[in-house]
Amino acid sequence: MTKNQIKWSVLLLLCLGAVGLLYPTVNWYSLEPAERARQESYRMRPKFILNLGLDLRGGTHMLMELDVTKLDPKADVNDAMARAIEIIRNRVDQFGVAEPLIVRQGLRWIVVQLPGITNSEQAKELVGKTALLQFRMVDESETAQKALGKIAELGVAAFSGPKVSTAAAKLVPEGTELFAGKESALYLLKNEVPLTGAALDTARVETAGGDYGMPVVAFKFKPEAAAIFTNLTSANVGKHMAIVLDDVVYSAPVIKSRISGGSGIIEGQFTADDARNLAIVLRAGALPAPVNLIEERTVGPSLGEDSIRAGIRASLVGLALVVIFMVFYYRMSGAVACSALTLNLLFLMAFMAYFKATLTLPGIAGVILSLAMAVDANVLICERIREELRLGKPVRLAVDQGYDRAFSAIFDGNLTTILSAVFLFQFGTGPIKGFAVTLIMGLCISMVTAIYVTRLIFDSYLSANPVEELSI
Repeated sequence: MTKNQIKWSVLLLLCLGAVGLLYPTVNWYSLEPAERARQESYRMRPKFILNLGLDLRGGTHMLMELDVTKLDPKADVNDAMARAIEIIRNRVDQFGVAEPLIVRQGLRWIVVQLPGITNSEQAKELVGKTALLQFRMVDESETAQKALGKIAELGVAAFSGPKVSTAAAKLVPEGTELFAGKESALYLLKNEVPLTGAALDTARVETAGGDYGMPVVAFKFKPEAAAIFTNLTSANVGKHMAIVLDDVVYSAPVIKSRISGGSGIIEGQFTADDARNLAIVLRAGALPAPVNLIEERTVGPSLGEDSIRAGIRASLVGLALVVIFMVFYYRMSGAVACSALTLNLLFLMAFMAYFKATLTLPGIAGVILSLAMAVDANVLICERIREELRLGKPVRLAVDQGYDRAFSAIFDGNLTTILSAVFLFQFGTGPIKGFAVTLIMGLCISMVTAIYVTRLIFDSYLSANPVEELSI
């Protein structure tokens, strides 16, 4: 094989690889929305796929504020923010959202973008739940029962919002705390908290026995906490142990016997979605402090589809105008440049699919700008070749020297733009990062297509034909 044949073989393999990488993306987005949702729920999403951002796919945007007033006075705010972001990210990952954006903004705010999730209530419940799980013993003494009876007489006045009212607080015996149950019952629980959700090893949804088969959340403690749980149940056989989540008693079952192995269940008349979300937040852990919703926006899928159509239309119109100009002004050499431009777009989309990048509207702008830079490189090459031909040099020599002399200008121009994009990626957030990523990828690829591919076409053409005049 000749040198050019080897180069054509490499280029053909690259093209086939690019098409192979893009096929799962094209096939995935050609599915009906309901079918895509079904496959996503079963984690059947392709491994290498070009994801669509919130502005293209639709979804939920939330701005959350960490309530720093509820932190321990000794706690560091930066550490608490880092923990909160990590916990929210774990919850979202387990929920199955593709390419979420979860970033810190300012001192105590967190931006959460969930592409494809248009049920904002479900998203808020999942992300914002504090999930502070506690295991406490119920105070079943005679004093506690009398106090509970007097508190029950207050009715709704026992609580002032989520907090215990002043009237009820005066009746609470020393060493206990008053909690509301999920089913409107009242409980007096001992202050001591032997175990918390931090000691959990795993939590999952199971189906309870009986005729109705209601979902429950089964949990298992870590080995060191399992021993504590075993000792706790052994010492309190016949007594009630309350399972408290975010200051609400979900259940208070009787300990019928010593429970070894550190396993148990949380019951609470859950729906399947409720049980699944509770299992997720328990596995991810409790937030260091409550988070409050400051801003919420929902982007509909139809708006995203309109943006995709508008972006594709703008790209195609721009590409068509460039092709017309290049062919009209540079003739055959312009057509060669346009073929390299098409490969540039193909390779860029394939690379983004391979790296599982997220395409946003700013990302589309980055793609268009990288194509514009690729056109600029081809214009430089064509003008350099023209200059050499005007000096009366043979076609072969003019092409070789044209590429050699254009290379430094192409390299410098692309390098400075890449450095600018690196700074955008380093200091930007969200869509700005997406713009920078597509621009960097596109510029790197354009240098290859503008120099390697077009040079290969010219070399093959000049080797096969005794050319005395070049169409340029």
